[in-house]
Amino acid sequence: MPLKPNGLVCNVREQIVEDRATGPILQFECSEHGMRLVIAGKALPFGNREIIFDADGREAAAGTLLGEFRRPSWLKGV
Repeated sequence: MPLKPNGLVCNVREQIVEDRATGPILQFECSEHGMRLVIAGKALPFGNREIIFDADGREAAAGTLLGEFRRPSWLKGV
């Protein structure tokens, strides 16, 4: 995917965002090599997706999430 010209770097905290109105769940995870975004939910007709970003914030990989999305036991609503 193309990068926005003069695009700034954003910081995103590890979190899970659930859109109750439309159904998708966004899960942001950090690793030592970058960040991973999981998009899950029943609203996705072709399965859950994941996008991996490198340490510079550029898309490094994308595809179907292998396995199933598991809701963490520590997750509590805010």
